[in-house]
Amino acid sequence: MTSAQPLALEDCIELAVLKRSGMVESRHLGVAVLVDASGEVIRNLGNPAALIYPRSTMKPLQAIAVLRSGVELEGERLALASASHSGTPEHIRVVREILTSGSIAEDALGCPADWLGDSASRTALAVAGGSAAPIYMNCSGKHAAFLLACVTNGWPLESYLDPGHPLQLLIREVVEEFTGEPVSHSGVDGCGAPVHAVSLTGLARAIGRIASGRDNDTAALSSAFLGHPWAIDGPGRANTITISTLGIVAKLGAEGVMVMAAGNGTAVAVKVLDGSLRAATLVALELLVANGTVQRSGADAVLAATLEKVLGAGVPVGGIRIAF
Repeated sequence: MTSAQPLALEDCIELAVLKRSGMVESRHLGVAVLVDASGEVIRNLGNPAALIYPRSTMKPLQAIAVLRSGVELEGERLALASASHSGTPEHIRVVREILTSGSIAEDALGCPADWLGDSASRTALAVAGGSAAPIYMNCSGKHAAFLLACVTNGWPLESYLDPGHPLQLLIREVVEEFTGEPVSHSGVDGCGAPVHAVSLTGLARAIGRIASGRDNDTAALSSAFLGHPWAIDGPGRANTITISTLGIVAKLGAEGVMVMAAGNGTAVAVKVLDGSLRAATLVALELLVANGTVQRSGADAVLAATLEKVLGAGVPVGGIRIAF
């Protein structure tokens, strides 16, 4: 059960600090929780029963709903349905393949127009005289999958983001089933889709169930994550490096949300109160290392490649460290 109250300051503890030249310069407060394969809490930092918006960490649950609707997606296409992609040419190719498979026009995408996240791809687009477009938005894979579900089931395309649309009702059911919680509040995500408030504990339970692959749909989605880490995020980005290095499911969400889960169902969910993601991978991995789910050497390799550097005149003068 959730507290049915949104995350507040008193629910949080200090998760991480940034030190510069021996002095703490910044502090990240938040909440984190680690659950086992049965969904039981192993460790909590702060109050994980408070409600948060999961933001893009809800994408795997939305992808499960798409599969349950009868859509046949697998491999990189299924990965893109769960992705917050950086917008490389390969990402956009797969999104277009999803749309083409349902004879869906790009202008049916309901996500807002955006520029490509990948800097090289964005520069190339600008040089070629291109402009922002919905297909370049980092949620376009999810929206393409949504539209394919509508075509498969004969549901209306124009209203696919409405909370009362059959697809959105199915997604809500999946969220409630996988988190083990009733949805008591919903909002609108940055991409325009409904986003349902959940507890951090419920979110960890949900991602653990997906990573453990207990049925055909969760097994397919977990396999898509592990088999195509480039598609989930992008080259050099935190989720892609975490998945490819450690062989675990990892998914970021806006406003400081992170989930990770191993194949045995052990899962962690993190919410950084100030909305920053720079400490989220660190906190999640440290909890998994402390539990013995992830090896120290593997976590260190991920952090060396992804953790923000604290520099003075180009020389390291500090770093970001956990505070628990």
